[in-house]
Amino acid sequence: MSTLPSMFERMDDDAILGNFLGLPENENVPDIIIASIPYELTTSYGQGTEKGPAACIEASTQVELYDDLLKEDLPAGANLRTVEPWDGLGNSLSEQLESIKKYAKVQYSTNAFPIFLGGEHGILPPIIEAIESPVTIVQIDAHADLRDELDGEPFSHACAAARALDAGAIQLYQIGIRAYSKEELEKINSDNRIKTWFSRDIMSPCAGEKYWNEWISEITKISGPIHLTIDIDGLDGLLVPSTGTPVPGGLSYWHAIETIEKLIMNCNVISADVNEIVPQKDSKLTEFTAAMLVTKIIATKINSMK
Repeated sequence: MSTLPSMFERMDDDAILGNFLGLPENENVPDIIIASIPYELTTSYGQGTEKGPAACIEASTQVELYDDLLKEDLPAGANLRTVEPWDGLGNSLSEQLESIKKYAKVQYSTNAFPIFLGGEHGILPPIIEAIESPVTIVQIDAHADLRDELDGEPFSHACAAARALDAGAIQLYQIGIRAYSKEELEKINSDNRIKTWFSRDIMSPCAGEKYWNEWISEITKISGPIHLTIDIDGLDGLLVPSTGTPVPGGLSYWHAIETIEKLIMNCNVISADVNEIVPQKDSKLTEFTAAMLVTKIIATKINSMK
């Protein structure tokens, strides 16, 4: 039996105290873990990602539990657990990254399926290090995140994919990319570990269907363990206006949903993260969109286990 604590005390049917989706929890071994990493040290534009995980969990209590793929309400017989967030310990960036790695290792040690909520995208490299085995990354993002450094910092959130490759990822599949440097484009074109689908191609009125079908065909043929990382700015800014670095011209919500469903139902996805969530003061659309994506990951993973 798992010894992981719940994020908040267990709820009754009339109270929502902090579990993802507002679902009651029990002491059984969890099938899926929701683990918050409220980390923000290298953001370069919008601030507030450290508050994103809590906002996402709060928004999730308003998400409908019925899933079209499952054909039933969540949790659909599975045991979900929202665990204590990462404690933020560490007096330097390197110490905090090491602390995140240790936190992620705890989640993997349960043999449950962990979904990490961020926080800035800098959480990705320590998560990959925690896996300790060859893994492929599938990345939804507006940014390539392949810089060697940004403002002198090699562990900036703008370098997350590059550092994840350094940390042991063997392949990187990216979609939604539309903001990148010359250096990053050169790396995309020269590094055979990286396969990138640009947003301008996917969203093209004429050729978009061709590129989209190519993406789905490629990712569903990936063998071996996969970590799915979703920077919510990969979606169009109209859907996530409060993310750390919003960029116009992004993917639709349904692009993200089909990617999640096709990938998890056809491949060995062992974990996921949804990051760069910034609480939105007015409509709360940003955190609600993030909560919907997390919910789809949960539902699809449960469906794949049936």
